[in-house]
Amino acid sequence: MWKLFRLVVRSIGLAATLTMAGADYFSTAARHRFKPSLAVRTRLLQRNSRRVLRVFASSTEISGPLPKTGLLVCNHLTYLDILLLGSLTPGVFVSKYEVRHWPVLGWFSRMSGTIFVRRERRSDVARIAREIHCVMREGQLVVLFPEGTSSDGRQILPFKSSLLEPATGTDHELFAGHITYAITEGSLENDVCYWGDMAFLPHAVKLLTRPRVAARVSFSRVQTSEASRKDLARQLHAEVVRLKIGSNMNT
Repeated sequence: MWKLFRLVVRSIGLAATLTMAGADYFSTAARHRFKPSLAVRTRLLQRNSRRVLRVFASSTEISGPLPKTGLLVCNHLTYLDILLLGSLTPGVFVSKYEVRHWPVLGWFSRMSGTIFVRRERRSDVARIAREIHCVMREGQLVVLFPEGTSSDGRQILPFKSSLLEPATGTDHELFAGHITYAITEGSLENDVCYWGDMAFLPHAVKLLTRPRVAARVSFSRVQTSEASRKDLARQLHAEVVRLKIGSNMNT
C-alpha cells in the first residue's frame, strides 16, 4: 500500500518537476536568443538535477575537493549518477549515444550539452576527444565514466582509455570520484543500480517506490605525470578503487 502511495505521489511530483524544468530551459534559452552558452546550460542542469533528486527523497554526503574545472572520472552505477553529480557541480557529461533517446534523461542530456559518443566507431572516439579538449579549454568541467557501462557496484570495472587522451600531457585539473548508494528497503543492486539487461521503465518504477535513497560521493585530486593514456587509465582506476575502499571503511 505504501509503495503504491509513494509511486503515485512521486510520479505526480516528477511530472510537475519536469514541467518546471522545461519552462526553466525555455525561458533561459529565450533570454539568450536560443543560443545559451555551455556555462549557462551546465548551471541549468545543476538547478534542475537538484529539483529531480528531491522527488526521489535523496540525500547526499560529500567528501574531498569538489571538482569545478578539468576532468572528473567516476565509477558508474545508475542513471541517478548523472543527476547526482550534475546537482553537485556544473559539468558536461560524456555519455553513450543511446542515452540521447532515453525518456526524461535523454532530454536533460541534450539540453545540458552532453557529449554523445558511439564507442563502436573509432572515428567518433577521436572526434569526442577533440570536443572534450575544447570544453576543458573553456574552463568547464567534463565528467566521464571510463568503465564504459554501469555495474552493480561490487567492483570497479577496467577503465577504457580511449577518451582520456585530452587529459594526458596537459595542465588541466584531474579528479577521481566514487559514488555509492544506500537504501533502507529493497536491493541496492537491483533497485538502485541499473546494469546488465535491465529495462529502464520497470527499474524507474521500483526506484520511485523506495522510501529514501542516500548517496555518498568521494572526490580526490589526482597528480599525474603519465604521458600514456593507458597508464593514466590504470592510475585513475587505482585511485577510484582506493576511494571505494575508503568509502566502505566509513560505512
